[in-house]
Amino acid sequence: MSDLVKNRSEILFLYDVKDANPNGDPVDENKPRIDEETGINIVTDVRLKRTVRDYLHEYKKQDIFIREIKDNSGKLRTKEDRLNDFKNDPKEVLDKCVDIRLFGATTAVEGKTMVLTGPVQFKYGRSLHKVDITYVKGTTVMPSKADKSQGTFTERYILSYSLIAFYGIVNENAAKNQQIPLTDPDINLMLEGIWNGTKNLISGSKFGQMPRLLMQTVYKEGQNFFIGELDKLISRISDKNDDKAIRDISEVKVEITNLVNALNANKDKIEKIRLIVDERVKFVKDEKDTDIKTALNGLAVEDLTF
Repeated sequence: MSDLVKNRSEILFLYDVKDANPNGDPVDENKPRIDEETGINIVTDVRLKRTVRDYLHEYKKQDIFIREIKDNSGKLRTKEDRLNDFKNDPKEVLDKCVDIRLFGATTAVEGKTMVLTGPVQFKYGRSLHKVDITYVKGTTVMPSKADKSQGTFTERYILSYSLIAFYGIVNENAAKNQQIPLTDPDINLMLEGIWNGTKNLISGSKFGQMPRLLMQTVYKEGQNFFIGELDKLISRISDKNDDKAIRDISEVKVEITNLVNALNANKDKIEKIRLIVDERVKFVKDEKDTDIKTALNGLAVEDLTF
């Protein structure tokens, strides 16, 4: 296939959360995940992959292997049941399920084993600042049981605001060495899923999330190279004396000096930079306000359009 992935690339994704819970911890009252040492908000890579999977299945009508499916009796189907949909053939799963081509899978049932390291890997997302966690209590108008005459109490934990950075890598060698037919259109679908999927998390706990920056740095074919940790090359600037007082993207600027310098230092290895930016984000380079395309002048920049 001519469109098989041949280029290494790095992904930097920046999004924010307002009055919502981006990733609850089920063993801790579903509270947002917080690094207790630093006060930084953590979002797992599994949460981001779930966002992509749900968007691609629900909006792009893609076949997704890892998803919640119930049988006619309402019982959740198992991995074994799901593999039976593909005649227990891992190759058929790979050919039909974009999430397995992207993220890999480990499945072993009835002697059938599928162990694939996903060509696309993400680190945990982390907020660029300390966050303020808020406990919200409310009531419902409907009783929880037939013998109750009044509504019940509700409770949830939310973040007043969190600006989160994710970093990932598309490893073309992982696809090639495992004979995973990952294609450039698959990567484009994933990027669309990251951006539009984040906006489409419209639920009680997730509504209030907005994508702010998505950048794919594509390296030239044959370059067994990547800069690494692009998320560590950006930071936030705010006039607020206390990080926890930040409440909106308008109260933050994104410092990109180190990021731009690293990209320019390796421009001979970079084929292009693909990006989409929310118009409300403000950037700073060398202590001056700028827009990101101006800051990347001299590098080949291509717009992502979804």
